[in-house]
Amino acid sequence: MGLARGVRGGYTAERMKLARKLVFAFLTAIVSLLAIYGYVRVERESALFETDMIRDAHTMGHALAAAVSDVWRADGEARARELIARSNDPTSDLRIRWVWIDDAAGVLGSADALALAAGKETVRMSPERGTINTYVPVAISSPRKGALEIAESLAPRARYVHGSILSTVVTTLVLSTVCGVIALWVGVAFVGRPIHALIEQARRIGAGDLSKRLHLHQLDEIGELSSEMNSMSDRLEEAYRRVEAEASAKTAAEEQLRHAERLTTVGKLASGVAHELGTPLNVVGVRAKMIAVGEAKGDAVAENAKIIVQESERMAAIIRQLLDFARRRTGSRAEIDLVPVAEQTIALLEPLAQKTAVCLSVEAAPGRHVIDGDPGQMTQVLTNLVINAVHAMPEGGAVRI
Repeated sequence: MGLARGVRGGYTAERMKLARKLVFAFLTAIVSLLAIYGYVRVERESALFETDMIRDAHTMGHALAAAVSDVWRADGEARARELIARSNDPTSDLRIRWVWIDDAAGVLGSADALALAAGKETVRMSPERGTINTYVPVAISSPRKGALEIAESLAPRARYVHGSILSTVVTTLVLSTVCGVIALWVGVAFVGRPIHALIEQARRIGAGDLSKRLHLHQLDEIGELSSEMNSMSDRLEEAYRRVEAEASAKTAAEEQLRHAERLTTVGKLASGVAHELGTPLNVVGVRAKMIAVGEAKGDAVAENAKIIVQESERMAAIIRQLLDFARRRTGSRAEIDLVPVAEQTIALLEPLAQKTAVCLSVEAAPGRHVIDGDPGQMTQVLTNLVINAVHAMPEGGAVRI
């Protein structure tokens, strides 16, 4: 019951394939050995039983033959036959009778008949009669030679063999059952459960979970395998930490490289931006001076102030756009509409392009043109491409995105 509960509690039939194979192999070996032992035992005991029967018949035959020989010589054939008849016990499996050797030659065969006539005892199996026959020669005063036939039924032998076979079968079944239960318990305890734990650990490692370790207290190959698996988990965990650290360092280096690339681009744009800021600065300076010295009066003051505000906002937008481009960013993926990104890039690079008489433009079909990516990196890519194109046309030209 306890074994059954343990199996139901933690193991399905699929989890115990190896344990079942071990139990099956063990039981097959046990049953085979017991079957061979039983067969040899039955054959040996059957031979011993048969030998005992022949020995008993030999002993009885020789004693009776001597008595019959004496009575035959002293009182004649009739009294000798009467002695033989009285020797038969109705309750016994033995039957004794007188035979003439020449009459029994057809039953015995010529070789056995000759041996019997020469005074040698002969034993014959008679399956059709179900007996084992022992022929003992008797010395008599007669021209014909005779012998005693002691026929013993083989039924006791058959009963003994049947009992031995039944005993062997029962013993084999009992021992197989006991060994099977023991083997199943041993298989589950020392093979099934540890193998199941190893499988689960392998699945966790395959899924990337390296937080758990096995604790199998077995001083065998399975225990050694669990220790090696724990060591492998330790090495993998250390490798993962190292890879994560290297990946973080690589990401940081790439971010620094991209930021440096943006700063390089900002340096290239600086002269163009300075030129772009020059005109609004002059306008602001002139308008502010007119207000300061009193040249602008009445409505002209308000108009000049409005112009100053507009030009200041224009300069602030140019500077803000440049600062946004130069600012360090962390990578992030999102949906990007390429048209606004391209237009912002053109607005940022237009002062640089104007210095070399290059005209920048964006051509796009109606609607949104969306991709999945990093807006900052996409701006950097377009910026690099446009700057390269501008530098490739020192005599002027047109760049179309």
